[in-house]
This record gives sequence, structure tokens and C-alpha cells, in this order.
Amino acid sequence: MKVTVTRENFQRGLSAVAATIPTRTTLPVLSNILVETLEDGLRVRGTDLDISVSVQTAAAVERQGAITVPAKKVADIARELPDAPVQFESEGGRAVLVCGNSRFRLNTLPSEEYPSFPDVPFEEGWKLRGGELQTLSAHTSFAVSGEETRPVLNGVLWQVRGEEMRMVATNGHRLAKMGLQLGVGAGEEDLIVPPKALQQVERLFDAGDELEIGRSESHLGFRTARTEVYTRLIEGPYPNYEQVLPKSHDKECVADRGELTAAIKRMAIIASDQTHRVRLSFGPEKLALAVQTPDLGEAEDEIPIAYEGGPIEIGFNAQYLLEVLRYVGTDEVKVSLSAPERPATFEPVGGDQDYVCLVMPLRLME
Repeated sequence: MKVTVTRENFQRGLSAVAATIPTRTTLPVLSNILVETLEDGLRVRGTDLDISVSVQTAAAVERQGAITVPAKKVADIARELPDAPVQFESEGGRAVLVCGNSRFRLNTLPSEEYPSFPDVPFEEGWKLRGGELQTLSAHTSFAVSGEETRPVLNGVLWQVRGEEMRMVATNGHRLAKMGLQLGVGAGEEDLIVPPKALQQVERLFDAGDELEIGRSESHLGFRTARTEVYTRLIEGPYPNYEQVLPKSHDKECVADRGELTAAIKRMAIIASDQTHRVRLSFGPEKLALAVQTPDLGEAEDEIPIAYEGGPIEIGFNAQYLLEVLRYVGTDEVKVSLSAPERPATFEPVGGDQDYVCLVMPLRLME
């Protein structure tokens, strides 16, 4: 193979696939990326066998072919090249890269050893705007579990129900759910998607892109004309999250999101590094916050609120509260409660988002 490509296009293609390359692997070819020619350009591919990315870029093709090169090294080289055309070719089992006065020769592995990408039937799938998918993913994927004891909780549940679509994520202590109405029907699907794959989709596709989405028995694929992302789906039944979401509350607070966030951040400084416990005392017109950590000290604060219901004291993990408040995009947030041992829900006030977060309480120490 022999091609000439702009330094900008070459670097953009390499950086797009670099995040999928595993840092450690027992299969040497996975440390490489596959570079192959097309009729009118270049295609760069990378995979860790769970997530695969393919990006096409414009290039002048002089000789067709394919080759694999060390991903990290060629990406580092591209980042430091001068702003000049890059000539890239295979020569005697090596890749030769020339840009300006710089010349590199890299050892390669045969392209035949590179794993094939999943076969996903996109014609049986559905379409979605990149911005819609990014919104769903960003507002839920932060709540996935990091523990490996329950693999299904390491993924985001993606439910497609005709013209309605929702994503749900939980780690058993917090939960985030967001729904979206679509303009057209999209069948019926229940998928558990790794958040790392959704992060790749957020990174590689623009908000205005119309994505084709397809699935096979074990994989999910996203594509536009020049970019493709594939991910292995997580297997297993997802917990019935509807059972966890409270059906009713008798206490409701509306607070300024910025004021509440700032007060919790101040309390979090003194909170225990193990539990991050903060005490919230809801009452007429004000919310009192308090922290008591035996080996450090204590802190108190209060903010004005609008409140309906009887007084209640409840404990929460301050870090969980801050995460939830970061994604409630409105100026005000509604907090709904029922009892100190029951979960609370957090929702935006105003706007048209179908969004709710749930946080389980912590037992307060007397």
C-alpha cells in the first residue's frame, strides 16, 4: 500500500481509534491498529474485542493494501509531525512514514491476523440523532456500578419501545432514568450497553449526525458514512428498576440547584472519607445541612427552600448527591421524600426533560 494524507486527517483518524486499544493484551495484534486503503481514502480500525472503532478519512491512494502498525507509537508520531503531507506505505514487512524531513520505519504484523469486526444488520435497526443519544447517555451512564459482582449493573439499560426510548443505570445505591420521545417508531429492544461504548459514541459522533443503529444477538453497532462503533452487549436480566422508584411521596422540596450544590460541597469537605455522610433536615422554608466526623470535626449550613410536608431528617452520600445535581440541568431541583429509610428522588423543575434520579439514604448516627 502507498497513500498520501494530510497530517490533520491522519492524526484525526488515529486519535479516533486510539481509545479502544487495550493497554495490556495477550494478543499482540490488538496493540496495533489496522490501516487499509479504500478507493478514495484510508480506513483506520482499532479494537479490544469488546469495543471496535472504524474511521474513514480522505487520502490520495497510489497503491492499494492493508497493514497493522503499533497504535500508541504511530499516534505519538502523528501528534509530533510538522504540518505537511504524510506519505504512508508498506515496504518489506515494515510501515514507512515520511513527513517533511522526518522518516520513520515501524515493525508491523500481517493484516490477516487482525480480528474481523462484528456483523451487524443495520437494515433491521433504527435511526437516531447523535445529540439525542448523547443526552440519554450523559444523564444516566454516570450511575453505573464499578463492581464486578453483578455484571449487568456495569452497563446502561437501553429500552426502545416504539416511539419512546429510555436509558437507566444504577449501582444499587443511586439510579438515573431518562426518557425521550422519538418522531418515528423504532421497534422494541432491551439492551445492556457498556458505558465505555457510549462514551466512544459521544466522542466520535456530532450532535447533528443521523446515526444508523443495528444489533445482532451479541453486538450493537452505530454508524454514519465514515465512522463506525461496535460494542459487545452485556448479557443477563436487568433488575426491575420500576419496583425501586417510589410511587408516591408526602414531602416535597424545591431548591435552587446552585445553592444546594454549593452547600453540599462545603459539607463534603468535613464528611467522612468512607461514608461521605451528610445530614439533611427539611423544614418550612429552610434546609439545614450538617456533618459530624468524630476524628475531624463538624460543620453546619442552611439554604432557603420551598417545602411541603412534615419535618424530616435524612442522611445521604454527599458524592452521590453532587453527581445527581450536576446532571439536573435546570436552575431549580425538586426533591421528593417519604421517610428517613426510604429513597429520595431528584427531578428538574421546568423544561421538558423526562428525567429522574433516585438516591438511597444512609442511616444517621444519633
